[in-house]
Amino acid sequence: MKTRGDAAVLRVHSYESMGTFDGPGLRYVVFLQGCPFRCLYCANPDTIDAVGESRETPLDYIVEQAVSMKPFFGKRGGVTFSGGEPTVQARALLPLVRRLHEVGIHVCLDSNGAVWNDDVEALLTEVDLVLLDVKEINPERHRRLTSRDNGRTLQTADWLEAHEKPFWLRYVLVPGWSDFEEDLRALGDRFKNHRMIERVELLPYHTLGVHKYEAMGWEYRLKGVKENTPEQIDRAAALLRSYFPQLIVN
Repeated sequence: MKTRGDAAVLRVHSYESMGTFDGPGLRYVVFLQGCPFRCLYCANPDTIDAVGESRETPLDYIVEQAVSMKPFFGKRGGVTFSGGEPTVQARALLPLVRRLHEVGIHVCLDSNGAVWNDDVEALLTEVDLVLLDVKEINPERHRRLTSRDNGRTLQTADWLEAHEKPFWLRYVLVPGWSDFEEDLRALGDRFKNHRMIERVELLPYHTLGVHKYEAMGWEYRLKGVKENTPEQIDRAAALLRSYFPQLIVN
């Protein structure tokens, strides 16, 4: 666990108070720095580098902020750790999750499932809900999209299922990259019998992060890809809903 003086710290990129898209209810979303994937459509490319413009933040600060927002969480809300990829900092994150549980706060982990070690396993055991991002089910297309293999992500999903840990399955529909019918059916076949999937989220592709690439001097490699048409979304949703009645379009 990284420390600054006597206090444990996390590298935090940014925060979102009262988020509504990263778990149930209202959420305090903490975006952590660092990610092993290089997703071509990443909306937060400034979180990929291990350091970037993040700040070393004491765990005490995050606990204090979460407790101050607790009255707004109600029965369903809480804290979500996103990124970047939060499991990159699993060792420091684990005691923070335990402290949040001590004060009665629900914790979600938004993860691509690509990092695995003893700290990650302990973290997944501890959190209340995992939001698992499956970028593509086809290994070759997954590598084109992320520059990484998808095997570990699929193994993480199976671990969650075997250990009866509830999770949401999230899938971004990128025209010409992850919207192939054969891949959507393969995704359905792969996960249709997973009992621990509480919800499946179909996420339309968007270009809201393009300005960040320009500011960073990076090329946005999906520049010619247009956002989904309503017909494309409806077609994919109908197909996936035949496997997952709990599917929603977010």
